[in-house]
Amino acid sequence: MKSKSTKMRIDKFLSNQGIGSRKDVRRLIQKGFITVNGHQIRQIDMKIDAIDDDIHYDGQKVHYHSLVYLMFNKPKNCITATEDSRHRVVMDFIEHPLKDKLFPVGRLDIDTTGLLILTNDGQLAHNLLSPKKHVDKTYHATLDEAINDSIIDAFNEGVKLDDGYVTKPAKLVKIPSREDAYSVEVTIQEGKFHQIKRMFSAYGIHVLELKRVKMGALQLDQDLGEGEFRELTREEYLDLSKK
Repeated sequence: MKSKSTKMRIDKFLSNQGIGSRKDVRRLIQKGFITVNGHQIRQIDMKIDAIDDDIHYDGQKVHYHSLVYLMFNKPKNCITATEDSRHRVVMDFIEHPLKDKLFPVGRLDIDTTGLLILTNDGQLAHNLLSPKKHVDKTYHATLDEAINDSIIDAFNEGVKLDDGYVTKPAKLVKIPSREDAYSVEVTIQEGKFHQIKRMFSAYGIHVLELKRVKMGALQLDQDLGEGEFRELTREEYLDLSKK
């Protein structure tokens, strides 16, 4: 018996397969660029079977991917896990035929937002997380006070944390911010527990907000709202898998 998990809305299917954002594919459907089993459709909420139905975009077949690579914009108060008895988890936001096979690559703290990759490709996950690969992870942080050049220099050399561990060199730069806030960009190549917060805490600075905006060559899509996801484009996947 065929699993019901392969049935979904056509706009979600196309977005998940990397055709474009949900907004983009809805326009394509309404303009008649999509056919299902040889018939032009204009219903954005039409239910299709991701495996059995023959779906074309502008004359080109849209293939169903068994390996999945999703970009997710993680919201606050959300656990980076597949299940939790007390909190919402990232998988609660995902609607995909292979949802049960997907897992987050790395983790973000419950109050940290931004870029998270979900996949069923264990090799890619290993390559992105392995300390030997030196994959950059870039964050935007809002602080409760300004930084000075000595703190920037300290980050560049490595910061001694509260447990005695000295981090690898990190890049710290100031970015434009509101008058009532101090914003910086931090790039690290490791992911110790609460690392960025602890690095600033070593200098008496509190992180008010933290958002991951880049991992390797992959940048968070600014059109992706918190709690939204989309399939990586082929170009994004190729850039990400170079490491």
